[in-house]
This record gives sequence, structure tokens and C-alpha cells, in this order.
Amino acid sequence: MPAKVPPYGLAYVAAALEKAGFTVQVLDNYQLRNTVETATQEVLKRNPEIVGISCSSVTYKRCLEVAKAIKQVKPSIKVVAGGWHPSFEPDSMLEHPEIDYVVIGEGEFPMVELATLLAKGSSNEAISKISGLGLVHNGKIIKNPSKIIDNLDELPYPAWHLFPMDMYDRRMEYISKTAEPVDVVNAIRGCNFNCAYCDNTTLYGRKCRFFSPKRLVDEAEMMKKTLGSKGFYFIGDNFTINKNHTLELCRLLKERNLNAEWACDTRVDLITPDLLREMKSAGCKTIFFGIQSGEPRILKKLNINFTIEQVAEGFKMCRKEGIKVAASFMLGIPGETLADMETTYKLVRKLSPDFCTFYVFIGIPYSALYAEVLEKGLYDRRDGFLVFVKTDQFDYATVTAIQKRYQRGYNLSRQRLIKKMRRDGIGNFVRQGLAFGLHGKTAKRV
Repeated sequence: MPAKVPPYGLAYVAAALEKAGFTVQVLDNYQLRNTVETATQEVLKRNPEIVGISCSSVTYKRCLEVAKAIKQVKPSIKVVAGGWHPSFEPDSMLEHPEIDYVVIGEGEFPMVELATLLAKGSSNEAISKISGLGLVHNGKIIKNPSKIIDNLDELPYPAWHLFPMDMYDRRMEYISKTAEPVDVVNAIRGCNFNCAYCDNTTLYGRKCRFFSPKRLVDEAEMMKKTLGSKGFYFIGDNFTINKNHTLELCRLLKERNLNAEWACDTRVDLITPDLLREMKSAGCKTIFFGIQSGEPRILKKLNINFTIEQVAEGFKMCRKEGIKVAASFMLGIPGETLADMETTYKLVRKLSPDFCTFYVFIGIPYSALYAEVLEKGLYDRRDGFLVFVKTDQFDYATVTAIQKRYQRGYNLSRQRLIKKMRRDGIGNFVRQGLAFGLHGKTAKRV
């Protein structure tokens, strides 16, 4: 991710460990970008008994390098890998002796249980019974299914006090500059939908689980007092899927007089005019929609289950209620043509979202499209577990060039520049606005 945002997944795990009585420290080397040697020395300075490393398919190789370096200088440290990749591909981690354990799925409870047993000096026989944990025991890889956390309110607030918050970019273009700093609040886990490009349901389940409206407002209030937060991004792909839940949240935000601007993610088929009206009155500034394509055939292939007509109507409803629209679109989908990409760009120009980001599709494990790419051989290179699509119409380099052209063309259009100048003010526009387009930088989603 280009944006410097704090890792809220780690913040939840750290908070759960602290609540259980453990001393926790965090080293965000993703942002610090220390070498493996420097990162290892930083770990040793803290002298931990357990090191947890967050790992994605992109950072898989670096995770193993760090784990190996730590084991070489202090073999007694127990190394635990968690995150997306260990959840999907635990065997790929446990086949390396430097990884002692992997957390599969949501990490808060398995990590606390593991740390508790390790602190007691328990054997791997006892540890091998932990739900959501993988390890090598008696020469065999054991992978215990994870348990979904039904009541998310049981989780403590993320341990932001362990993070160097001044290192992060606590700004967001979706929210006014007067409402900075902007911080993230996790609102939902899981998803009721089954989009072909996404792996979210594999980790968090096929059912939306909610932090209660009271919990969300309490957390936002706490962050305002302790972190100085003025704006919030409520993370959750389907923020408005439970209308009554969203209405109650809006009621509490107004009742508490938080006076905070906020943004959220949802689908175009999960909004109504009356709901948007309440959201606006409670401080909602912008809604982010993942649209992905302007070609109906591709939308059907992606299994998104909404139409171009619903997209247009959703944008119209938001604008009528005074809520800005942010949208993302994906290029280079298997089965897509260059003409389909042009159709997408034409739709973007027609709908003119306030903020727009174009992404290039890369196959990630455990999504339906990933399986298709591998089965049909629609790629010309692999990077670890990631696959880069190649068809008779395009390859990754071709799509990347198109992406840059679309992003630059949209950001530098006369209409967009005027809107940006009005939004940011002439002074900020001169200092930052032109650099946004002329330097080729694209919009960033936090």
C-alpha cells in the first residue's frame, strides 16, 4: 500500500495480549523498511520470548528471511506467523523450521491462548489443541480450523498506544482537511457476498459480523480524546448491509455530539435515500464503492451481483443527499478485452465520481479468479504465490500502462482540477493539487 497507515489487525492482537497480562511491543518494519539485519537487531534489543510476524503473500519471502535471522541469533525465541498468507497457505510456512507456529484466521484468541500455554511451559501436545493454530507436531503438520468471533464487542480497543502514530499518514482525501487527523475504526468483519476476485470470506467467513453501534461510538470517542482524532474511516466492505444498525450508529453519533466527519465502504445496492439522509446528518462525508468494471459481462463474471444501472442510481442518490462518491475500478481481469477496459473508462468519465482509483488485477490465493488463472494458464510470471495475468489481449505491463493513462487522464481533466481546487482551496491546490496529477500519483484508499 502506498499510504502510511497503521496496521489495525496487529493493533487488535496486541490489545488482546495486553488484556491477558502480557507485555507487548510493536515494530512496524513495513513502514520503517529496515534491512533484515537491522530489524533483527531491533527485535533482540527488546528481548522477547515470542515474535509474531504479520505475513501476506506479497511479504512471504521477507517474513521467512526475518524469521530465519531471528532464529540464528536467538534460537529460543518462538516465531509465530499470522495474517492472510499463513491463514490460506499454512503448509508453506510450517515447512520452514524457523516458523514455530502459524495463526489461521482471526488472531486475537489463538495468540492469547498460545502465549498463555508457552508462558506455562506447556508441551506441543497441549498447544496442538488450540483452535486456529498450525504447527509441526510429531513430524506432522497440524492445522486446526479457526473459530469465528461471534461477539466482536468482546475484543478490546486496538492498542494504538504501542504504535508511533506520528509516523503514519493520518490524512484522507475523502475527508476535509479541517477534520484531520483521520483514523480507522473497524466496523465489520466477514462478507455475505462472494465476489470472484476476493479472498475476504476465506479469512473472515461468509457472514457479516458487526461491532455494535455503541462500541463503535465509544471507540471513536476514545480515539478523539487520546489520539486527537477528528475524522474516521469506518472499515467494512458492507457498512450499510444492516440498515437498523447503521441508523442506530448515526443516532448515537449525533447524541454524543462527536462532530466528526467520517467515510465508509459499502455497495451501491445497499443504500436508500432515507438512510443516506441520516448518514449525512451524522457526519458522513464520503462513501467508497468498489465497482470494478463498466462492462456488464465482466460484472457478471466477477459475481458482484449489481448492475450498471444500480451503480448510476447509487451515485445519483449520494449526490442528491450531499455525500461525495469514491470508487475503484479493476483492469486486466481474465476474460476482459481492451475494449472492455475502454468501456469502464467511459463509464467513469460519465459518472464522474469525486474520487476514483484504477487497480490492476493480480491473482491472489483462494479467490475464484486465481483458480481460473492457474487452470487456464493465463499468466506469464509468478511472484511467490501471486500470478500476473497474460491473455491474447494484454499482459501485466500493458495493463499497468493503461492504468496510468486512465488515472492521469481522469485526475487531470478540467472538470477534476476545478473540483479539486474548490475542495482544497487555491493555496493547497497550487502546492499539492497539481503535483497529484503531474507527478502521476494515484488516489489512495486507506
